[in-house]
Amino acid sequence: MIDRAGLAEFLRHRREALQPEDVGLTRGPRRRTGGLRREEVAALCHMSADYYSRLERQRGPHPSPQMLASIAQGLHLSLTERDHLFRLAGQHAPVRGAGEHVAPGILRILDRLTDTPAEVTTELGETLRQTPTGVALLGDTTRFTGPERSLGYRWFTDLTSREVYAPEDHEFLTRMYCSGLREIATLRGPGSRAAHFVDLLMAASEEFRSVWDRHEVGLRPREVKRFVHPEVGRLELTCQRLLDPDQSHGLLVYTAVPGSESQEKLRLLSVIGSQALRP
Repeated sequence: MIDRAGLAEFLRHRREALQPEDVGLTRGPRRRTGGLRREEVAALCHMSADYYSRLERQRGPHPSPQMLASIAQGLHLSLTERDHLFRLAGQHAPVRGAGEHVAPGILRILDRLTDTPAEVTTELGETLRQTPTGVALLGDTTRFTGPERSLGYRWFTDLTSREVYAPEDHEFLTRMYCSGLREIATLRGPGSRAAHFVDLLMAASEEFRSVWDRHEVGLRPREVKRFVHPEVGRLELTCQRLLDPDQSHGLLVYTAVPGSESQEKLRLLSVIGSQALRP
């Protein structure tokens, strides 16, 4: 049963505890609100301001698990706070592990990297969040649904996904994605999403079947990644990864050597990313 009073109080306190800079917003000089405004939280949660406001006023519909997940992410809740939110709303909390709830600390870092290519991915290579410059570099990889959300899956089923990567790296990346999926499928076991991806790829891709038969494991991404962008050309970027062990997520940040040609191209991409955000 939903605890409307408890839910409303919890939402209000979490909203008032957040500051604009905590979620990548700019604090105006005349701002008097102690925390975030309701309409700001609604935008972060991808819902209407009226819907969110009714929840804080102990009214409105019974929020679905999908809506609660959006609220938890928009309010930068920890896993414990997320679970509490679900219980207040009369829902079962999601199983912890390889879920899609991005940790608040990871989100705070991502919010401060607006002019740097960065993304948050699951262990299966599904993009959960991207910075504007990340979208300018790699395209909007959050738009995919189903198995296609995984770059490793798309690598074998949609060859256009390889175009952004330097051709000389394709053979290694093919082996690496296959190796990584084998490790995850073994870790998660039969019936897991990783095992399902293996079954799908075995049926869909002869190339995957050939590489899978090698039984390679342990291949890891190279520190320097080479990209081919349609507007700025080739870039050589160093990729640093920050891991969240609770959710098996990785924050990938791409940087260039100072003073290099790639750094100049990244500056141009940051402008392209900023322009994409404008109406």
